[in-house]
Amino acid sequence: MKLILLLQQPGKRLTVDELAERFGVSRRTIFRDFNALDEMNVPVTWDRYSGYGVIEGYKIPPLMFTSKELATIMVGLNFVKSQVNQELVDDAKGVELKIKNVLPDELKTFMTSLEGRTIVDPYLKFGGKKKKGGSWYLLSSAIAQKKRVQFRYTTKSGETDTRKIDPYILVFYEDHWNVIGKSHLRGEIRNFILENVEEVLILDEKYQLDNELDVEGLIFRSDSTSQLIILQVEKSEIERLEANLPAKIFKKTAQKNKKIKVEFYFDNLGYINQWLLQFGKKVEVVAPKSLIEERKKLLREMLGKVEGYEP
Repeated sequence: MKLILLLQQPGKRLTVDELAERFGVSRRTIFRDFNALDEMNVPVTWDRYSGYGVIEGYKIPPLMFTSKELATIMVGLNFVKSQVNQELVDDAKGVELKIKNVLPDELKTFMTSLEGRTIVDPYLKFGGKKKKGGSWYLLSSAIAQKKRVQFRYTTKSGETDTRKIDPYILVFYEDHWNVIGKSHLRGEIRNFILENVEEVLILDEKYQLDNELDVEGLIFRSDSTSQLIILQVEKSEIERLEANLPAKIFKKTAQKNKKIKVEFYFDNLGYINQWLLQFGKKVEVVAPKSLIEERKKLLREMLGKVEGYEP
């Protein structure tokens, strides 16, 4: 069934090698599966240059979920329901209701028993205030169609104006969603926080990409405002730092003092300074000097609020 679903994807064909790698089996197994599909009268097609597919318009009968697949869906829906964007939360609840309405009683009971018992990111779910704005669906539709969008955007300083962008990707950063795309105001790649986006309008203007979209490059890009950050990190904290760091580490070196030297670029010293405080003395800032001074200043300000402290 998974093989048929893969082959049904519109506009995409797959080679035997790609399918074998995808399922972790041999080429012989894939050919054996094709013989089985032929016996089931599934209209598999082949092109010597692009590979295998299914005749356009062919659809398999609706499939029912297994309990494991349903549990996986519940994890995904609970992640969406924990989001800070109210529209996403409401849409996830609607999807959940539709799925529940078509399930047989046994699976419906299973799904109901998981509700409220599979918690994803409780700090967002229970602690954060839900926010409106951004219209994630319109933006995702524009991305799918490669169409430009126009919207009203409020900057961190409170200024509001009209922006026009080529939207490339939607990204979730810790506690907020962003759309990343090419801004027509400056002709640069920019991040826009969804909760600050209003009056989204999909324009009847398509954009073209010069090269294949580099998602990782868009997320971890650096520019003229980025600075080289060098840290000394205790080995016990390196995994946690790597997993949560809002930047891409390009160099990591083991040191004689049993620490790890980490290097990356970042464009907001104030933010990364506060973010690093969660590691306490287990992370030492080596460079740049401006970040070290920023760190000292913040610590002095924090200590200055402690009663009886004298610098």
